[in-house]
Amino acid sequence: MSAFLRLEALVKRFDAAAAVDRVSLALERGEIMALLGPSGSGKTTTLRLLAGFEAPDEGRVLVEGEDVTAVTPVSRRFGMVFQHYALFPHLDVRANVAFGLESLGVHGVELDRRVERALGLVDLAGFGARRIAQLSGGQQQRVALARALAPEPRVLLLDEPLSNLDPTLRERTRREIRDVIHRVGITTVLVTHEQDEAFDLGDRVAVMRAGRIEQVGTPDELYGSPANAFVGGFVGRSSATEVVVLGPTERGGRIALDNVEWEIDAIPGRAFPPPGRALMLVRPEALRLTLPEPGAVPATITARRFVGPSAIFTARTDNGAVLDVVAPPRAVPAGARVGLMPSRRVGGGIHLFPPEGG
Repeated sequence: MSAFLRLEALVKRFDAAAAVDRVSLALERGEIMALLGPSGSGKTTTLRLLAGFEAPDEGRVLVEGEDVTAVTPVSRRFGMVFQHYALFPHLDVRANVAFGLESLGVHGVELDRRVERALGLVDLAGFGARRIAQLSGGQQQRVALARALAPEPRVLLLDEPLSNLDPTLRERTRREIRDVIHRVGITTVLVTHEQDEAFDLGDRVAVMRAGRIEQVGTPDELYGSPANAFVGGFVGRSSATEVVVLGPTERGGRIALDNVEWEIDAIPGRAFPPPGRALMLVRPEALRLTLPEPGAVPATITARRFVGPSAIFTARTDNGAVLDVVAPPRAVPAGARVGLMPSRRVGGGIHLFPPEGG
């Protein structure tokens, strides 16, 4: 089956620097793709190329096989929700939602029908006469979403849509957005630097760095099997330190940290690295605290951060490696001497990559 929306080797340069460097993506109809990355990674420029606000230096954008690279933003029939909503404060809710429709020549009964349908989709039926200033931040965001959906676009683009909301409202609003998108079944591209937002909304996530896509996958795939150290460090909580790979075993291999040998499992589908130096990236749940004992790396607890029913303990090994470990909140006090060992939980959580600069 051919993709509904396809980006083919998009390139965009500003002053000879590539803000977007051969970005290719393929989305099925109704799929939500989140572009996730730090500031300057190229995700917003990619969205602007999709919307038609910027023209690529190379590459194409196709919708249902149609090349829309040179098509104007209006003619692409894409809906967009901007970071700051771009609502008109002097107009009421109905007039804001109707604005895009009127610019497309929709009037009369059909205009009323589409406005009411869009407001109903975002659970704002009956809010048409409200002024924008009378609405909460979450309600304003839903008005912006209704305005984008009212023209019945082929693709929905969301540019950091929740960045202006407080954390509690942000979590509730992104659930509402996800429900609306799935009810409508519209193909969606979301730009965000917030991992929780990308994972909660995206069916798949494209992690970007320096204008390139480092990895595309489901949240589970990105967390459990990162393609490289950047993805592993950017997605989820992790610690990194250098280790020595000693050799393979039946289930994985042996490594040495602070001259203590550990046997760890291989990541499914990935060969264990050859002997030599490696960068170990480890999730907090992949380690456990023990008493100082043979087979455990000696360490000292330097900090503790509560995360609900658990806590993240920071431990510094005698050779200076700093690792986070998840454990019950009162497992050990700060300053305690402990041992660190790999957890045997299913799913690994210990990833080995080429050493930095290697």
